[in-house]
Amino acid sequence: MKKRVLAMAVTASTMALSGMAQAEVKIGFLGGFTGGIESLTPPIFDGAQLAVSQINEQGGLLDGQQIEMPTGDTTCSDSSAASNAADRMVNSEEVTAIVGALCTGATIAAANNAAIPGGVTMVSPASTAPAVSELDDNDLVFRTVPSDAFQGEMLAKLLLEKGIEEVAVTYVNNDYGRGLSDAFTAAYEDGGGMVAENLAHEDNRADYRSELGTLSATGVPNLVVLAYADTSGQTVLRQAYESGMFTQYVGADGMVGDSLVEAIGADVLEGMIATRPGSPDLPGTDMFIEQAEAAGIDPSAVFAAQAYDAAFLLALAIEQNGSAEREGLSEALRSVAMEPGEVILPGEWEKAKELIAAGTEINYEGASGTHEFDENGDVPGVVVEMVVEDGSFVSKGEVDL
Repeated sequence: MKKRVLAMAVTASTMALSGMAQAEVKIGFLGGFTGGIESLTPPIFDGAQLAVSQINEQGGLLDGQQIEMPTGDTTCSDSSAASNAADRMVNSEEVTAIVGALCTGATIAAANNAAIPGGVTMVSPASTAPAVSELDDNDLVFRTVPSDAFQGEMLAKLLLEKGIEEVAVTYVNNDYGRGLSDAFTAAYEDGGGMVAENLAHEDNRADYRSELGTLSATGVPNLVVLAYADTSGQTVLRQAYESGMFTQYVGADGMVGDSLVEAIGADVLEGMIATRPGSPDLPGTDMFIEQAEAAGIDPSAVFAAQAYDAAFLLALAIEQNGSAEREGLSEALRSVAMEPGEVILPGEWEKAKELIAAGTEINYEGASGTHEFDENGDVPGVVVEMVVEDGSFVSKGEVDL
C-alpha cells in the first residue's frame, strides 16, 4: 500500500512538473481596437502575432513554454478604458510584459495606473509623443518608434523642401497632438516657414466647422491635420473639403490609413502628404518583409514592423532573464537590444535561444531597425514620406536629415 501511495505521489509530482514545463507565458497586447485608430490596430496586432507564432513554432520560451497574447482595448482616447485594460492584464491575466499601448494617452494611463505599480515592462510600437519620455517609470516603459520630436522636425523639413512655406495647423487636443504640433511648429518656423494659425480641437466631435472657419480665415491653402484617421482627422478633412477651404492636405502617422482615403474619397485626397515612422534599409527589414508577406501580413502597414520588434524583443528579454518573472526584465531587455553582441535578425529565434543558453551576448536588429534604447527607453529612427496616389498611401522613401 505504501509503495502504491509513493508511486501515485511520484506520478502526481511528475505530472505537475510536466504541466509547469508546458505552461504558457503571457505577453499582453494593448491596442485601440475601437476608436480613433481602429482601422490601424489590426495590422499592428498582426505584426506582434507574427513574432509570437515564430517563437512558438521554434521551440517556445524557456523550457518550451508557448507564448499567449491576451488583448485589451484602450479605445485610444479613453484613459479609463486604457487603465482598466492594463489593470486586467497586470492583475488578472498576470502577464509578464505588455506590447503597447498604441496611442500616447493610453500608454501613459496604462503605465501610471497599472504597469508601473505592478512592475510590468511595456514596449509601445506606436506611442510617439515626447510625453512618454518624461514618465517616472522605473525604467519600465520603452518604445520601438522614434519620438514625435523627431517626426515633427522631419515633417517640417519635408514641407519646406516642397516649397510649402505657409500652413494652417489643427491638432487633436491630447498628448499626441500637442507634442507633434509643438515639434512641427518649432522646426517649421525655425526653417523659415509661417504657421498662420495653430488650433487645437477635441476628438470625437461631429462638427469642426467653427475651427475650420478660423483656419480658413488666414487665406492659407495648406492645411496640416495632426489627428486620427478614424475620428477627428477624418471629420476635419471631410468638412474642409465640403467647404472648399483648402487645396493641399498634410498629415502625420495617425492619419496614414487607406480607410481615411476610402471614407473621404480618393479624388479628394489625391496628393495628400504625410509622414510616418519607417524602417531603415537593413537586413532585418528585408527579412521581415519576406516573412510578413509569407504569413499574409502587410509589411508596410503603419507600426506593424515596430510591433513585431516589440514582441520579439520582450520574448528575447524573458529568455535572457531566465524566467517569466517580471523582476529584472527591463534590464534584460536593454541587454538583448543593444550592442555589443552577436546579431539576431527577425525570425532567428532558435539561434537566439542557443546563444543565450551558451551565455553569449546578443544584439537584436529588427524589422524596424536597431533599438539602441537611451535612458528614457527611446530609440532613434527614420521617418518616411507618404503621398496619396491612386486611392492609397504610397511611400516615397525616407525623409533625409
